[in-house]
Amino acid sequence: MSIYGRDPWGGPLEIAADSATDDDRSRNMQDYDRAALSSSRQLDDTQQSWLLGPTDQKKKKKYVDLGFIIVSRKIFIWIVGTVLAAAFLVGLITLIVKTIPHHHSPPPPPDNYTLALHKALMFFNAQRSGKLPKHNNVSWRGNSCLNDGKSESSTIFKDLRGGYYDAGDAIKFHFPKAFTITMLSWSVIEYSAKYEAAGELNHVMDIIKWGTDYFLKTFNSSADTIDRVVAQVGVGDTSGGSTTPNDHYCWMRPEDIDYPRPVAECHSCSDLAGEMAAALAAASIVFKDNKAYSQKLVHGAKTLFKFSRQQRGRYSAGGTDASHFYNSTMYWDEFIWGGAWLYYATGNTSYLQLATTTGLAKHAGAFWTSPDYGVFSWDNKLTGAQVLLSRLRLFLSPGYPYEEILRTFHNQTGIVMCSYLPVFTSFNRTKGGLIQLNHGRPQPLQYVVNAAFLAALYSDYLEAADTPGWYCGPNFFSTDVLRRFSKTQIDYILGKNPEKMSYVVGFGDHYPRHVHHRGASIPKNKIKYNCKGGWKWRDSKKPNPNTIIGAMVAGPDQHDGFHDVRTNYNYTEPTLAGNAGLVAALIASSGDGSQGIDKNTIFSAVPPMFPTPPPPPAPWKP
Repeated sequence: MSIYGRDPWGGPLEIAADSATDDDRSRNMQDYDRAALSSSRQLDDTQQSWLLGPTDQKKKKKYVDLGFIIVSRKIFIWIVGTVLAAAFLVGLITLIVKTIPHHHSPPPPPDNYTLALHKALMFFNAQRSGKLPKHNNVSWRGNSCLNDGKSESSTIFKDLRGGYYDAGDAIKFHFPKAFTITMLSWSVIEYSAKYEAAGELNHVMDIIKWGTDYFLKTFNSSADTIDRVVAQVGVGDTSGGSTTPNDHYCWMRPEDIDYPRPVAECHSCSDLAGEMAAALAAASIVFKDNKAYSQKLVHGAKTLFKFSRQQRGRYSAGGTDASHFYNSTMYWDEFIWGGAWLYYATGNTSYLQLATTTGLAKHAGAFWTSPDYGVFSWDNKLTGAQVLLSRLRLFLSPGYPYEEILRTFHNQTGIVMCSYLPVFTSFNRTKGGLIQLNHGRPQPLQYVVNAAFLAALYSDYLEAADTPGWYCGPNFFSTDVLRRFSKTQIDYILGKNPEKMSYVVGFGDHYPRHVHHRGASIPKNKIKYNCKGGWKWRDSKKPNPNTIIGAMVAGPDQHDGFHDVRTNYNYTEPTLAGNAGLVAALIASSGDGSQGIDKNTIFSAVPPMFPTPPPPPAPWKP
């Protein structure tokens, strides 16, 4: 049967109908397909499966479908085998390496400055007052003066336990102690990586915190405004032949003290409060990762500095007990010093504006020279403040309105560094090479270590700022000259001197054995020696029964001579402030020279010096 239809191309279209079933037609089509394939190029299995569907005969696949790529089975097997073989080989080699004993070359021994640093820090453990921590590691020390402040009607501060004894006595002088905490904090801020490498970072931070915890007890640290601070605990004046038991008349172990310890408050003490503010502000940067504690220190520093500005006066004025031992000559330097540290701690430009006020700098002596110009100490912080603010100019360059005074401070710092060099005659030197910063007066080493620290630090500042040196008049000096000065002074203290004497107790084989120190000179033998009973130990010719490791004694005289006599404190007495300078100088000079300062940590709270430029205006539309 045929069906005719219209052929669109102009002829009839015949569609033949047959009687074949659908199955027959399907089989025929398969025959046609195979016939067509037989005459064309050979297709692979995948292509045939597309056209023909599954075959009756199962064939071994030549390709592997990985989902994202199709690869030859042979290549796939080769790759997998190679990877497994490599993994096995690596594992075997690793096993062999781990089982073979290693013979590492020992690390280089620590340099002398690092060795001395370990000992110098131990001195602060020996000076602790109050209830000692278990890890204090000074066997001959124990809890002492646990009633400080408690029974004194002269003060409203009843818990004055803790802190540090100043020197060979048991007095807590807060003015030099605050300087001590500031110096230690400054050294940690600049050289934390070196402390870490020496294994002493936690130790020095613990020393700082022991001091700051105590200072927070000496004024109302939770208030915004105060009218007093504690200046001193204990007294030492024995002038006029007084036989009243006190910390100088008696010679007793601190653990055995049973005489009254008066508390001295001050209501107008700009110098003391300014230095305490600097100490807490600097320490707040050290503890910046402990936000709660850091903010507590910042708040205390602000309160103290506000008090120092509002209640003008010297803490040692009027013949106080402190005036006999730590007399303050002025407070203008503390305004600059404290203002600089508060600016770094808070980023508040009002503190920077104050610290860079020309009038303050003039009162502090920045524009005139004197025999003691450039001598950095617990009393005069001008030189340290100038170095500290030169740092700001070197690394942030704040420009107007600070540039003029900062440039002056920077230039003055350069002049001070010139005065330290032996080619200039600002300061004499002993024949052994010790610079005479205090012009031949007793107890020279505390000033020497501060200068050694500033010189090494300023050298690192210049190197970090890619500045190879500085000018002294027409002459250019490299930073190496500063570092060499610093190291020669420290080397003198550690034993390279005519006496061949190490002035740091416990360092080397030849060091002072009769240190002027009550706790070190009296044996811990379960016998309580009363006020006068300890005099026999004071006057004994025998070496101290206890070694006060790390104590830097007062030092030699202007002729390099030294008398190891316990009763002569001008030679053999150590102090907190002296050891703080020593620690700072040692950490600055330690290491192989590959680690410099930490340029950025001190600026953590400082905002960008220039505001972010505003976004561009929107496109103009007509």
